[in-house]
Amino acid sequence: MKGKILNQLMANRQKYISGQDLSHKLGVSRTAVWKYINSLKQQGYQIEAVSNKGYRLLSSPDVLTPEEIYPLLTTSALGRTIIHKESLASTSLLAKEIAPQQHEGTVVVAEEQTKGRGRLGRQWYSPRSGGIWCSVILKPEIRPDKAYQITQVAAVAVVKAVGEITGLAAGIKWPNDIIVNGKKVCGILTEMNAEADIINHIVLSIGINVNHEGESVPSELRDKIGFLSSQCGHAISRKQLLAVTLSKLEDEYKAFIENGFKATVADCRKYSLLLGSEVQVTQMDRTYRGTAVDISGEGLLLIQTDGRTVEVISGDVSVRGIKGYL
Repeated sequence: MKGKILNQLMANRQKYISGQDLSHKLGVSRTAVWKYINSLKQQGYQIEAVSNKGYRLLSSPDVLTPEEIYPLLTTSALGRTIIHKESLASTSLLAKEIAPQQHEGTVVVAEEQTKGRGRLGRQWYSPRSGGIWCSVILKPEIRPDKAYQITQVAAVAVVKAVGEITGLAAGIKWPNDIIVNGKKVCGILTEMNAEADIINHIVLSIGINVNHEGESVPSELRDKIGFLSSQCGHAISRKQLLAVTLSKLEDEYKAFIENGFKATVADCRKYSLLLGSEVQVTQMDRTYRGTAVDISGEGLLLIQTDGRTVEVISGDVSVRGIKGYL
C-alpha cells in the first residue's frame, strides 16, 4: 500500500492530493494514509502536508525501490520485476532461492549487503546506500559450457553504463572487474544452475561502488577499491545508473543470445586493461607470469609465456598486473 500511495504522489507532483482522495482511491482509511505518508518521510521522501489541500511530493531519496526505478527503465524484460530489500546477506542468495519461480529479467536489489560475495569466495564490501548491489535472474538458451561468457557480456554493459552516466573512462580487468583510474569500482559474479545440456538459470550479480565516504572503507581495501563519486567529484544517482546498467545489459545480452560471443569480443578487447601488459596468473596448482596478448573469440584470455600461448578460462584463475592492482 505504501508503494501505491507513493505512485499517486509521483503522478501528481505538480499539485496536492488530499488524504480523502487517497483514501477513496486506494480503499484505506485516512489514518492509514497518514501512517504510510509518515513511513515514506522516514525513508527520505520530502512530502509537504497542507491543511485543506493535502499532500505533495517535493523530492525523492536516491533509493532503488521499484517505484523509483520503473519510470526510468527502457528495457523490455530486464528489471521489469524488481524485488527490493533494505538489507540482505547477499542478493545472490535470495535470487538463487527464487529463480525457479521467477521469469527471466527479475532483479533482486538491496540497499546493503551484510555478507556480499565476490569471485573465489571473497567478501564484497556493500555499505548501505553506497552502491548498486543487485542480482539478475537469466534463463538463456545456450549450452552450459558457454555460460562463463555472460560475465564478460555484463562487464561490457557496466563499462558503457558508467561512461554514459559519469563520463568516466572505465576498463575491464578480465574477466569481471571494472576499473577506473586504477581502482576497482565494480565486480561481477555469475553462478549457474544447470543439467548436463541445459541451463536452468543463471544468477548474474553486479556490485557497483557509487557513493561513499572513504574513511569508513575497511583499511585493507582502501588502496584497491574506489567509488564513482570520488572519481568524478560529485554524487551519482544510483537509480539512474541502475536503470542505464539494465538497459545496456539487455542490449548486450540480446546480441549475445542472437549472435554468440562474437557480438561481444571486440568490446572486450577495446575495454581491456590487460592486453599488452605483463600479468601474473594464479591457478589452484601453480602461479606463472606472462604477457596478455589477446582475448579469444570464445572469451579466453591468451597469455604468452615461455615461448608458448596459454589459454586462461574465465572463473579458474586470478589475474593481477605486475604493477598495481591491475
